[in-house]
Amino acid sequence: MAKSDVKLLGAWTSPFAMRPRIALNIKSVDYEFQEEDWLLSKSELLLKSNPVHKKVPVLIHADNPICESLIIVQYIDEVWSSGPSILPSDPYDRATARFWSAYIDDKWFPSMEAFVFTQEEDAKKAAIAQMEEGLVPLEEAFGKCSKGKAFFGGDRIGFLDIAFGCFLGWLRVIEKAGGIELLNETKTPSLLKWAERFSSDTAVKELIPDTDKLAEFGKALPEFGKALQAKMRANN
Repeated sequence: MAKSDVKLLGAWTSPFAMRPRIALNIKSVDYEFQEEDWLLSKSELLLKSNPVHKKVPVLIHADNPICESLIIVQYIDEVWSSGPSILPSDPYDRATARFWSAYIDDKWFPSMEAFVFTQEEDAKKAAIAQMEEGLVPLEEAFGKCSKGKAFFGGDRIGFLDIAFGCFLGWLRVIEKAGGIELLNETKTPSLLKWAERFSSDTAVKELIPDTDKLAEFGKALPEFGKALQAKMRANN
C-alpha cells in the first residue's frame, strides 16, 4: 500500500500517539507521520478529522479518519491481518487484554497525569504513591497474561504491551524527577525486565523519546494546565 494512503496525526510527546506507531511498525506498514502541536496550534486537518475530541492520535487510511489510540491499534490489527497478530486469538485472552488496557487508561494513567500537570509537592507525592500502588496489579497481570513468556502478549509484543509500554518514556521522566524507581526489583521485578525487553524491541526503540528532552517539554505542562482550566471556567 502506498505510504500516502496511510497518515498518522500525532506528537512525539504523546504516549497515546505512540501506540498506533508501534502497531504500524509491527505490521510493517509504511505511513506518513504528521507532527501536531497539540498544546497551542492544532492543524485544520486534525480538527476536521477528530471534531469530537480534537486530539491526537488520528489515523487517516484511504481518506477515512479513525480516532482514539486503542481503537486505532485494533483497526490496524484487523486491516493488516497478514502481519503478526496484536490482539490475542483466544476470546478470553483478548477480553483480558482489553480489561487491563482499560485499567491502565482509566485507573493508572490519571495518577501519572496528575504528577505531570501539578507543581505542588504534596500532590506529586500523592500521585507517585498512587502510581506505585497501581503497578502492583499490573505485575500480577503480567504473570498471568504472559504465561511465562517475554511479553504480555506472549512471545511477541501484543495489545496490552502497547497499551502500557507507551508510557515508559514519561515513567522515566517521573522517576528522574522524583529520584525514585517505580519499576524495581522489589515490587515489580517482572515489569522491570519486561520494560527492558519492550524498549529494545525493533518496533519500539526508535519511538521512545529521550528522557531529558521529554522532561524539558514537561516543564511547561503545569502552566498550560492552569491556563486550560482558567479557559474552561471562563466558558462555563
